[in-house]
Amino acid sequence: MRKNCVRVKNVDSVHGIMPFLMKKRTEAEVYYVERIDVTNLLKYLDKINEGKEKHEKITLFHAVITATAKTVYNRPLLNRFISGQRYYDRTNMLFGFVAKNKLEDNAEERLIILDVKNNMNLKTLSEKVLSIVSKTRNDNSNGMNDILGVVTKFPRWLLNLVMSLVRWLDYHGILPSFLSDGDINFTTVMFSNLGSVKANCCYHHLNNYGNNSIIATVGVIQEEDNKKYVDIGFTLDERIADGIYFAKSIKMLKYILENPKLLDEDVDKKIEL
Repeated sequence: MRKNCVRVKNVDSVHGIMPFLMKKRTEAEVYYVERIDVTNLLKYLDKINEGKEKHEKITLFHAVITATAKTVYNRPLLNRFISGQRYYDRTNMLFGFVAKNKLEDNAEERLIILDVKNNMNLKTLSEKVLSIVSKTRNDNSNGMNDILGVVTKFPRWLLNLVMSLVRWLDYHGILPSFLSDGDINFTTVMFSNLGSVKANCCYHHLNNYGNNSIIATVGVIQEEDNKKYVDIGFTLDERIADGIYFAKSIKMLKYILENPKLLDEDVDKKIEL
């Protein structure tokens, strides 16, 4: 029994057949890049960050996370996934990303899971992100990282056998919580903050393992004609909704980021475009 979700049984016939026509998530990928004017957003962040220490500051990435949360609450099909060729709606919202201990090639990567509640806003979400990242970097242990550290030491034949079993359990919805709770492959949206390493957004594939249906890569801030922009790349599982739904959702995300006062409101506040 899959937890934190409900099975969707009333999908139309077109979407109902899609998991059988395109069994793998990687067979149903749609990629799209949106350029967003963040001039006003950056001025807004500068204002609310006045007097704060560097480690306390709210960043563009925090704003993107908050805007995405508001978009998902307003566009609930984005919180849908397909597992075992069946549709499910999540009853929670989880965001995932990877944080490095240091911005160095050989620095250890830690998996970060953010549980988004409906009464959060930019301030509370950024505080939670900063707290989780700081704790994860300072701790010697980190759930899924520890499990992977053990499993990857298995010989190849045993590791292949273990992964076959894990995939079978996942397909049938009986994967133990300790294997999924700390895994970013089981999140609503997976983020990659490429702007933090001065890189632009890029295409990032979905994964067939887990139930993540959306990946967003956030690029570096660019300046043109006295305005500042950021490119965000989205990879989506087209089976969970149609193109119009995705287009309107990205339009909403852009609208929120270009009107940063909306980030102060609870993420579940209704937005009309």
